[in-house]
Amino acid sequence: MSRAAVRILRSSIAAWPWLALIAATALLVLLRQEIPMVLEYPAGWTVPLEAWTNAAADWFVAQAQPFFRAISHGLGAAFNLVQSLLTQMPWLSVCAVVALTAWQGGGPRLALIAALGLLYILVSGYWIEAMNTLSLVLVALPLAVGLGFAFGYLGYRSRRSRYAIMPVLDLMQTVPAFAYLIPILLLFGFGPVVGLVASVIFAAPPMVRNTVLGFQSIAPAIIESARMSGCTGWQRFLWAELPSAWRQILIGVNQTTMATLSMVIIAAIIGGFEDIGWEVLSSMRKAQFGQSLMSGLVIVVMAILLDRITAAYAARALPMASFVGLRRPHFFGALGAAIALSLAAAYVLPGLWRWPEWAVWSPAQTINSAVEEFLVRYGGAMSAFKNAALYYVLLPVKIGLERAVAPFTWGVSFAPAAKAAYWALAALLCLAGFATGAWRGGIAVVVMAAFLYFGATGLPWPSVLGFATLLAWQLGGWRLAAFVGGATAFLLVNGIWPQAMLSVYLCSVAVLICIVLGGLIGVWGATSDMVSRVIRPINDMLQTLPQFVLLIPALMLFQVGDFTALLAIVAYAIVPMIRYTEFGLRSVSTTLIEAGVSSGCSPWQLFWQVRLPQAMPQILVGLNQTVLYALGMLVIAALVGTTGLGQLIFLALGRADAGAGLVAGLGMALLAMIVDRILQAVMRRRRAR
Repeated sequence: MSRAAVRILRSSIAAWPWLALIAATALLVLLRQEIPMVLEYPAGWTVPLEAWTNAAADWFVAQAQPFFRAISHGLGAAFNLVQSLLTQMPWLSVCAVVALTAWQGGGPRLALIAALGLLYILVSGYWIEAMNTLSLVLVALPLAVGLGFAFGYLGYRSRRSRYAIMPVLDLMQTVPAFAYLIPILLLFGFGPVVGLVASVIFAAPPMVRNTVLGFQSIAPAIIESARMSGCTGWQRFLWAELPSAWRQILIGVNQTTMATLSMVIIAAIIGGFEDIGWEVLSSMRKAQFGQSLMSGLVIVVMAILLDRITAAYAARALPMASFVGLRRPHFFGALGAAIALSLAAAYVLPGLWRWPEWAVWSPAQTINSAVEEFLVRYGGAMSAFKNAALYYVLLPVKIGLERAVAPFTWGVSFAPAAKAAYWALAALLCLAGFATGAWRGGIAVVVMAAFLYFGATGLPWPSVLGFATLLAWQLGGWRLAAFVGGATAFLLVNGIWPQAMLSVYLCSVAVLICIVLGGLIGVWGATSDMVSRVIRPINDMLQTLPQFVLLIPALMLFQVGDFTALLAIVAYAIVPMIRYTEFGLRSVSTTLIEAGVSSGCSPWQLFWQVRLPQAMPQILVGLNQTVLYALGMLVIAALVGTTGLGQLIFLALGRADAGAGLVAGLGMALLAMIVDRILQAVMRRRRAR
């Protein structure tokens, strides 16, 4: 027997579960006309989890609503107080307080940035809306920080509590925020308080994680010294543990602040009051692109200011901090003096009390006219580009080449001879993989060929369930296989399989684009300091932008639809791929690079054989984050007409249907967790090698 035959035989033995599953899939495809249930999960087999959840929610709301409405009134009173202070105070007083706070944290440069940002908000005419949003943030942030710190310290002190808290955090951060807006709406009523409570729930997990990490990173010698000094438990916490963990806790405050702002903007969809998020959303719905862009930039300015100021105070906790600022009594005295002087000046000059209307400058109408002129001039080219992407990329992945290749879309029909050639080429590539011992590559070719041929919505559901479970079993053992199989089965038995596959289709295309484009940009940034300096602020801007602001430029140019959603998802999810690729390539040991150069490697060989393999763990982390970002953005993309689980969540939100929202939200979370667990298993295998 030849060596090639021996390799094929050994590969076949190792790959027999995959080969058996591929054969079963082929049989199911052949029988799909006679047995339609292999493509459409029978409705009679579904579990009425949605109805059970609604029944439980109705009972719980009836029992607990008075208690939560009392909390709602208390939170509403706190919000109204802060809102009155910010909106009734002279704008000069607010600007003085913010600028002085920025100066105390980061020095004159940060104070100047804060002053310029606030000046833009004033000049753009969105001061009241911005102050309403800031009022929600200022009420929600202390609650999120306080609860996050309390649960984080509890998780640090008690291992059992930590084991209970961490899975809850995973669920809170993977379930789309819109899904738990529905029970909050039922319990707390309609209005700004809904956004406030949702912000606390959404923003607390980063604080919990950073608190646990901060206390766990305390050197044991510090704790031992405190005990030997005779400190009580409270003294040990106050004098030893808290100062040592303070810097990590402040990082948690920074992340919690950004999460609070992001969620306040999202909650404006059901908050229904005059904040900046509602302004953006209403102008988007009216197709007022200039207004939506100007108000969206206000959100960007607020996000940047909150991020920079909180990050500056976190940096002050470093031992070698470059800026110290005033002592605490002097700082509060300066704040009081600034407020008093600005109030006195405002009573003398009324223009300092309310920004005059004549000083408002808004180029919104100019932007609208420019967009209309651009669309008139280049609308044909934009439509052609959009249609090409829809017909040649999105549609084949969605419904498969089998149905996408038609005279209407491709200008040709998918003839039987072309289909035979397609599968013959896939078989030859698969055999080549087996012949060279790379049977996994051969199996991957067949799986990808089937995915492209039948599309995400045309594959038999037993095959998808089988492939996902088998992949998880080979990567992580029976525990991972049980989780992936159970999560996939959840999508089936709850009747959300078609919507889940639509989400998979759009997310997979977006992730593939992010891998290619983001990977190339990351490689470019790793090889050029100038490119790295250029892309860094762009990445910062894309990450500080609230999610649905990214829909604005895509919506301007391409209207509603899957292609618009794809662009917004790529813009939001590409950042981790760029960052981690560049970081991984720049982190490769110089000793390894010098060894490769001394071995005579060309630059191309040095990249593929030294730098890329060493950077692969970081790149896989970036891929993991990219997938999670893409799935998170899918819910926001439902605003522009996409179908899938995101649309189910929005429909449930409109009907206040807690069961439907929870099922769809859990489905989205389980998709994210499946990808996360599989990629973690891949990273563990690479580290083990």
